[in-house]
Formats: sequence, structure tokens, C-alpha cells
Amino acid sequence: MRKLKHFYIGITFLFLALVSCENDFEELNQNPFFPTQTEIGPLFNGVIQSLQLGWNEQFYLHNEALYGITQLAALTEEAWQNISIGTEDVWQDYYVALANIRALERRFEDFEGDIESLNNVKAQLIIIKAFKTFKLTDLFGDVPYFDAGKGFESLEFVEPKFDSQEEIYKSLLSDLEWAANNINIDPSALTAAGESFVSFGSFDNLFDSNLNLWIKFANSLRLKHAVRMVEKDPSFAEPIIKDVLENDLPLIKQGEDVALYPEKLDWQKESTHWSFREHNNLRLGSNIWKEMSDSDDPSGSGIFDPRCLIWFEVNNEMQWNIYPQIPILDTEPSGGFPYEGSRDINYDSKGLKNIYAPFNYYLIRDDSQIPELILTAAEVKFIEAEAYARGLGVAQDDGDARSAYSTGVATSFRFWQNLVLNTDIWANKPPILSEGDIQAIVNTNPKISIFGNDDPLKLIYIQRWLDSFRQPWEAYALSRRTMATPREGAAINHFRFAYPPSESINNPNKWAEQVSKMGSDSPNVKVWWMN
Repeated sequence: MRKLKHFYIGITFLFLALVSCENDFEELNQNPFFPTQTEIGPLFNGVIQSLQLGWNEQFYLHNEALYGITQLAALTEEAWQNISIGTEDVWQDYYVALANIRALERRFEDFEGDIESLNNVKAQLIIIKAFKTFKLTDLFGDVPYFDAGKGFESLEFVEPKFDSQEEIYKSLLSDLEWAANNINIDPSALTAAGESFVSFGSFDNLFDSNLNLWIKFANSLRLKHAVRMVEKDPSFAEPIIKDVLENDLPLIKQGEDVALYPEKLDWQKESTHWSFREHNNLRLGSNIWKEMSDSDDPSGSGIFDPRCLIWFEVNNEMQWNIYPQIPILDTEPSGGFPYEGSRDINYDSKGLKNIYAPFNYYLIRDDSQIPELILTAAEVKFIEAEAYARGLGVAQDDGDARSAYSTGVATSFRFWQNLVLNTDIWANKPPILSEGDIQAIVNTNPKISIFGNDDPLKLIYIQRWLDSFRQPWEAYALSRRTMATPREGAAINHFRFAYPPSESINNPNKWAEQVSKMGSDSPNVKVWWMN
């Protein structure tokens, strides 16, 4: 009976996923290739939709845990200890999406026509599956993957085994190579059998069927995750890095940042504002502040990084009062209501107890034009910079490392400034720097400039950490891998998240085997790619 129950649950999840394919992505043009909701276009759109961050993921995992763990912000009070609510959100999102992915894979396998004609859509699906799976395994370590999402196929898959992160990584990286090499970008091209290539058409809500960007996304993910695992298996990872960099394979560049833009998708992104408003315990901390300001002058006269004025704002007394990253017993508590929607009509009203600088209201309030980030062009440049600085798969080259790093910083500056410029509700916009001003900071500021710096790798990690400000899961991976991101107090000692409670209920035998293999299901168990 237990297995039948799980089978029905799996079918229910798949049904819900199919039904929800158009929710929040309302204004989709009908594609003549896929006229019904049971065809592959809407299924793929459902997978793209699953890239949206979950409400509880942001509240419990990001705001209550990851910002404090990575010290990208200060957690002024640990008031919400139900982290498992956040991990459940991430876990369920992934496995519901994986059921859709498996359904698409089965349709591709059962296709009776020209198999080559499916290359583009198969590659796009592989790339999205890789991104989502990397994100999940980097948070939890070993996870069910190879047999997961197949409960609708056979009862033997109802309780899928846990697969090692190493096996998952190597499989995904090989899949991504196939995807990048088998996308045909010529719209008039035909297969060897004379057939047109199948397209998702208007159901591609990530890149609008720009297949060049799909190739760049695949190559960028290959580079990113090869560097992430390089310490564990250099003989596997370094040839990938070499292939991407020495062959100058196309990568995501400035203006091509991979992101979900709510306005473009006719989707009202209310989750971020809700997560900050209801949580209300994040403030500008001393750790990130020292990387963006030369002094603690409350006027902000020491701020040299233009992103500081975009990510944060002054307190209720119009001062840059910074919460200590490691508070002492008599640290005055934080309060006020800097994230309340009432500030739409009374911006300066933050509450008398809002004595510490909060996140910028408009950054987290905007539900139309501030995107959810997936992969930034700046991050790709910082990954390149690390590879050249360390000689990973390529010859060590300080010049190439410095060039990639400086481009990355300038790209990050431009990206955030452009967001502000193009956000309608953002009042009191901070000053926008000219290109000359940006280059002056990048090339001469002693805390940013890599020229003449005796520890360039340290700067690369600092700026990649900063660029991940609204991707705290990426900062978490970087902090664990390098143990070299800015930090106050003890070294990071949180290496993974415990599996959500539902897994011990829905997959008890395989869960128990996995926990026994690890020794404990605790945060101090390192994921595979950590030394």
C-alpha cells in the first residue's frame, strides 16, 4: 500500500505540474507545433516557470539562513528557525519540475520520426535540467537523480535511490557538452533526412528561442561547475575548462545575463517583497560594508562602490548605521518597518526603531522589473579570472586574469545601474556613474583595482561574492569551496542543508541508507566537491 500511495502522489504532482504550466506566464502566444496543453511546448514552459524562486525558499532559506551564513548581510535576530520549510520548498519544486522533464524525455524517446530533428529541444531541456540539478545538489550533496521523477513509469522508481554528487556532476557536464555541440542555430537548416528542426517556439520564455544564448548558457555552466569541482577531480574538470577557454567557446557576456524578468513574462513577482516584509531581520552588516566603503562615516562619504546605494539605503535618521556582523551582548536591537508596503506612499517612514541601514526598499519591493537572477555575465568573467589566475586547465596568465576580473567588476556595476535606470517605481534613484567614473574605480580604487595587488585571487573571490548579492546560494557555494570570501569571526562551518522531513516519509528506505552512509544528516557534512 505504501508504494501505491507514493505512486499516486507522484502522479498527482505531475498532474499539478501540467495544470500549472501557464500560471504566472499568462500571455503566451499559441505555437502551431504544440496546439494542446498536453504537448511538449507547455510542458517545457512549466519547467522554465519552475526557475522562479519559491516564497518559502526566499524567506526561510535565503533570509533566515544564507545571508547570515555567507555574511552578505547581517541577520539581526534568528527568529524563524523552521529552515526545513525552505528546504521543502526547494525540494518539492525540483522534483515536480523533474517529473515534467522526465515526461518530455519519454516523449523524445518514443518519437517515431527523424530523431535528429529533436536535437535543439533535447539540448534546451538538458541545459535547464543541468542548472536545476546543480543548484539542488550543491545545497544538499547526494540526491535522488538518475531514477527520480520516473514514478509515473514504474513502481520501481517510486522510492528512488540517492546518487553521489560526483556521479551527478560528471553526468551533467557530459550532457552539457552534447547540448552545446548539437544545437543548430540556422533557422533554415534541415536534418540529414531533410526534416526541419523542432522548436519550442513561443514557449521558450527564457531566451525567446535565441539558440545562440542557449549554447552560451551551456558553455557557461560547463565552465562554472568544472571550476567548482576542480579540486576534487582535476583530471576530469581541467579538460573542460581548457576546452571552453582555449577554444574561445561562446559564453554569456554583458547584456545577456540569464534571468527571469517578471514584466516580460507577465508575472507579478510578489514573493521577494513578502519574504523581506514578513521576515524583517536583515540589515546592512559590517562585513559587506567594509568592502564597499572606506570609512564608517554615517554620512556615507566613504562609499566607493555604486552598488552599495542600490542594494542598501540609510536608516530612519538618514544615516549609514551598520549592524555588527558579530553582535555583542549590548548591541541595540533592530526594528522598524523598512520593508512595509506603506512606504509606497510615504517612503521616508521606516519606523523609529529602524536604526540600522536596511536593504534598499525598491530593490525588494519591485515586482515587475527587478529580475530573478540565474547567471550573470559578471560571474562568468570572475570564473574566467580565477581559471587564469590559478592556471586551471589553461596556462597561468596574470594578464588574462586581470583583464577578465576588471571586465567582471565593470560589468557588474553596469548591470545594477541599468536595472535602476529601467525600474519605473524606483524613486530617489542613486547617482548613475559615467563609463569614465566606472573605469576609474575599477582601475584605481585600492580595494577594487587588481593592478599592483599582491593577492589577485582574493580580489576575484571578493567581487564574485559581491556580485552574487541577490543569489545567496551562489555565495554559499563560493564560500564553502574557497574558504576565502570576506568574513568576520570564525570560518564558515555550515556545508550543506539537511534533507527536508518529507523525504524521510516519502522515501524512507533510501533516505535511511543515505543518512547511514553520510554518518549524519547535518550541516557539518561536507559536499563532495569540498576539500
